[in-house]
Amino acid sequence: MLDYDEEAERYDASRGGEPRAGAAADAVLALLPDTTRDLLDVACGTGIVTRRFTARPGLRVTGVDLAPAMTRRAAARLPGAVVRGDSRRLPVRDAAVDAVVSVWLLHLLSGPDEVRRVIGECARVLRPGGVYVTTVGKAASHNVGSDIDAVLASRPPSPVRDGAADVTACAAAHGLLPAGRARFTGHGQGRSPRRTIADLRRGWFMTLPPGDPLADGFADRLACLPDQDRPRPDPVFDLRAFRKPAAR
Repeated sequence: MLDYDEEAERYDASRGGEPRAGAAADAVLALLPDTTRDLLDVACGTGIVTRRFTARPGLRVTGVDLAPAMTRRAAARLPGAVVRGDSRRLPVRDAAVDAVVSVWLLHLLSGPDEVRRVIGECARVLRPGGVYVTTVGKAASHNVGSDIDAVLASRPPSPVRDGAADVTACAAAHGLLPAGRARFTGHGQGRSPRRTIADLRRGWFMTLPPGDPLADGFADRLACLPDQDRPRPDPVFDLRAFRKPAAR
């Protein structure tokens, strides 16, 4: 698991920067009802996506993140609108917001219990009629059928915490009903062999810890691929929206 305090300084540049953030924000906003007035961005990271939500007229945006270094960067982008908090115990009262967003969060959680807990918290803070939007199947999105993917295909599989079917079932258990889906391109995240080797060295792949002989073997095979610095196609991410039924 990456240390997101250590990642904060290089996070935006290493993950597509503003073009990816813009694509993510546009896709999320397209899933929100026009009546949305309060949005909570859970695990907002550096705030690079969160800030873009504020471009929608009349939308009040709050970001929350657990990593201190991420929170500081987000607060610089959204002064007075970012708090430090745990997605498993959101520092927000019941039924307080019209929309909750968690982009690139669920795949990082330690297991199904944590996923249920986080989705439960997102459901708790939603007003009746509100919408929860989250990414699903993040790891699978990075498999674009490239020669890099062919090399990595035999690596030990990581547990999938954010499978679409599991997230949908968990949302239903908390009273949230499917309300739409969207896809967006992770601009600037197409892997090159050299970049993938660097990711291996710094622990990007959970089942290939740095220094492990298995990781070194994959690095050697990646180093044999042509066009070491040419990015392969960008990933395309999947968003799902869930609505909290309106009070009768």
